[in-house]
Amino acid sequence: MVQDASLLLDATINPFDVTPPPSDADSAAALARTAAELRATATSHPGPAADSARRLATAFSRLASGTPQDRARATALLVTPLDSMLGQIRATLQAEAVTRATLPPEIAGNWIAKDGRALVQVFPKGDSNNNAVLRRFTKAVRAVAPDASGLPVATQEAAGTVAWAFVEAGVLALALVSGLLFLVLRDVKEVAFTLAPVVLSGFLTLGSCVLIGQPINFANIIAFPLLFGVGVAFHIYFVMAWRGGATDLLQSSLARAVLFSALATGSAFGSLWLSHHPGTASMGKILMISLAWTLVCALIFEPALLGPPRPKKG
Repeated sequence: MVQDASLLLDATINPFDVTPPPSDADSAAALARTAAELRATATSHPGPAADSARRLATAFSRLASGTPQDRARATALLVTPLDSMLGQIRATLQAEAVTRATLPPEIAGNWIAKDGRALVQVFPKGDSNNNAVLRRFTKAVRAVAPDASGLPVATQEAAGTVAWAFVEAGVLALALVSGLLFLVLRDVKEVAFTLAPVVLSGFLTLGSCVLIGQPINFANIIAFPLLFGVGVAFHIYFVMAWRGGATDLLQSSLARAVLFSALATGSAFGSLWLSHHPGTASMGKILMISLAWTLVCALIFEPALLGPPRPKKG
């Protein structure tokens, strides 16, 4: 195709006979003649383009009646870009078949090492935006080339690192909070009463995400450690009140305080849901869902789990 184009256009971009450059008088006459034609066209075809034609005609008339130096500068401004473009076309039409031997060393060196080893690039079959496709592709490639690198490998490794980091953080947080609760409450049963609604609200949040089709990603997974902290803060109040012999927890000022605290926290989390950034918006959505289930577990499940106050020892 390049050879055909070169054959057809060669006589145009490399003419045999080239007319001599016009004199300054020829340039002035051509500018004046073009200005007159532009004004005639603008008169016969009114509209926005006519205004542009009149402005161009005025500029050409000014050049036609100006000095030779002005016309020379204007000619250079018009002709120099055209010469550059014609030069690019001539160079493009000289293109030939590319082989490894004709590649520049700086390009060939990116693919062929000095010891002869070649860089091989492979792509996954199917939708490359599908995480399951990338996971299967990465597993197949690394079975053949364990040291393979690239975006799919880096993405899977980063995902595994982040996911495992959150698992470690969750286990450590659960262990440390459980230990702190035991130091304060001195009762394994009361520690379980505090943590059980938190675990339940976590499962309810995950179930809700499945029902509405909300995936868990690197941005919104931060909602679950926050859920753990907020949940423990809400439930410990009810456990301490129940431990002190309080009754009718749902009708107490404590329940209203927890409700108002959840509404204040929800107003901050809900603003994230309105973000135009998809990751931030999904984080706000899961935070709101987890906060809603935490509030349900605190106001309904927790009092039912605690039951009547424990009788005080003599």
